[in-house]
Amino acid sequence: MKFLYEGTITNQALRKTQAMHMKRLYLEDLPVIEQVQKEVIDSLPEKAILQPLSTEEFLFILNERGLLIGAFVEDRLIGFRALLIPEIDKEHLGLDLNLSEEELPSVIYQEISVVLPEYRGNRLQQKLAEVIMKELPNLEEKFRYICCTVAPMNIPSLKDKFLQQMHIGALKEKYAGMERYILVKDLEQPTVRYEHHTNVKLDDLERQRQLLADGYVGIGFQLVRGFHELEFAKPVL
Repeated sequence: MKFLYEGTITNQALRKTQAMHMKRLYLEDLPVIEQVQKEVIDSLPEKAILQPLSTEEFLFILNERGLLIGAFVEDRLIGFRALLIPEIDKEHLGLDLNLSEEELPSVIYQEISVVLPEYRGNRLQQKLAEVIMKELPNLEEKFRYICCTVAPMNIPSLKDKFLQQMHIGALKEKYAGMERYILVKDLEQPTVRYEHHTNVKLDDLERQRQLLADGYVGIGFQLVRGFHELEFAKPVL
C-alpha cells in the first residue's frame, strides 16, 4: 500500500522514536476511529473544549461526504483528522460568516482532529492538516472555503488553525448553546494583508464580539506580560 506520509514520531510515555505513517480511513475503520476518539475525550480535563463526532457523522464522512486521514504506529491508529462536506441547513457555518446562499456549496468543514495523549507534543495535528489538505483536491467536488469551530480558551486548537492561515470570522452559540469561534480560510485568497491590529484578553468575549461586528477578524496570538491574548485586525480590502 502507498502511504500518504511516512516518517517518525516520539512516544512521550516510552520516550521512544517510532515509525509512523498516514493513510486514508474507510468504513471498516469505524470501530477503531470511535475508540480513539473516546480515549482522547476521556483524557481531557475539560470535556467541553472538544465536540465529538457521532457515529452517524462518521458514517456520513466515510460514505463519500468528506475525508478521514489516520496516523498509525505499526497497525495502531494514534490520531486522525476529518473533513466533512456539510448539509446546507440553518446551522451551516457559512451563514454565520455571512456567505451568500450561492457560496454555501463551496464550503467544507475541517472537523475533529485528535491525537492520543502519549503522542502529543509532536505537532502531529499540523502534519495531519498538511496531508489532508493535499488530498482535498482529489475529492469530486471543488471547495473554496474551509470552515471550523473552536471553543474559546482552547489555545492548542486555535494555534493549529492560525498556523493554517485560518482566521476567526465570528463568535456564536453553537451545539445547544456553547460558545464557539467560527474560523475560515478562503482558498482563492490564501494571502491577506491586515491593518489596525489590536489585542484582546482571551476571556473578554464581549470585546471580541464588538470587534468582529466592526469588521475585525482574529488572526493569532500575542504574548502580553507572559499571557496569551488574541490578536485582531482588519483585512485590507
